[in-house]
Amino acid sequence: MIIDCHGHYTTAPAALGAFRDDQLARLADQGRPAPRLAAISDDAIRESIEGTQLRLLRERGGDLMIFSPRASGMAHHVADPATARAWAQVCNDLVHRVAELFPRHFAGVCQLPQTPGGSLDDSIAELRRCVGDLGFVGCNLNPDPSGGHWTAKPLTDEYWFPLYEAMVELDVPAMIHVSESCNPNFHALGAHYINADTTAFMQLLEGDLFGRFPTLRFVIPHGGGAVPYHWGRYRGLADRLGRPPLAEHVMRNVFFDTCVYHQAGIDLLHRVIDVDNILFASEMFGAVRGVDPETGHHWDDTKRYIDALGLPAEARAKVLEGNTRRVYPRLDARLRAAGL
Repeated sequence: MIIDCHGHYTTAPAALGAFRDDQLARLADQGRPAPRLAAISDDAIRESIEGTQLRLLRERGGDLMIFSPRASGMAHHVADPATARAWAQVCNDLVHRVAELFPRHFAGVCQLPQTPGGSLDDSIAELRRCVGDLGFVGCNLNPDPSGGHWTAKPLTDEYWFPLYEAMVELDVPAMIHVSESCNPNFHALGAHYINADTTAFMQLLEGDLFGRFPTLRFVIPHGGGAVPYHWGRYRGLADRLGRPPLAEHVMRNVFFDTCVYHQAGIDLLHRVIDVDNILFASEMFGAVRGVDPETGHHWDDTKRYIDALGLPAEARAKVLEGNTRRVYPRLDARLRAAGL
């Protein structure tokens, strides 16, 4: 089985966007009626998936995608808690419907209703709802709800601990994933996302979060940002700051995905990072779409890059399936129950 650990519902029916527009309009004018999501049929959901993510998943040799709401659409910088709560619930419910309609091909990961500096109570409640009631296998966690201004506490701060306690109790990981950038200095896809991946890793290096939460697990997407390319820097900084070696201090709990859109980048990732810490992913229909003119292949056809590595069978199986099942044990249990 080939499992893609990083997919977003970027092709959701237009009614979802209309609901969001109504939400934002009501924030600007409280005299407007409370927004309601227009009915979305199962056929509309099938149409949004079968010719897009599911078609490419099959064409590229994949079997299942871990699926979450559109990352840039989370928009945690909108500070109203009730709006964030309703938005997360609607987005997560649609992802759940996709997973129910295509149970062999999609497993849900939830958006959290975060707000800048806000309480995490709603996020914990939504995590529990999605895992307990909807069968989701993880969550996406935004380390910068301000949208590129970085007003949040570091991921090692006690502010986050109640959420981590719930994650540990439920035995689910979080993918560290920011949303849109409100800071014109940082392009969302080309700067903000990669900045966040790199910043999160450095925060974890500086602290001792996994000493307190030894079973907490994070997936850092987009190949770990700048981290693998500057691995010597981070090893050296750990030594300079009096932190233990990275292999025992961070890398028992942190994993990188393969959303890296050229062969040389994937080659580097596998030379630098232990094979047990790499999870296959494509983020297809995500940030980087279209065809690479140098190769004639789609940028986000990342399995092609894995195939070209020529990994031994055991290592290849870990990257394409085994590591993800280990990091997402609720997914593994679901697959085992289905005989997979």
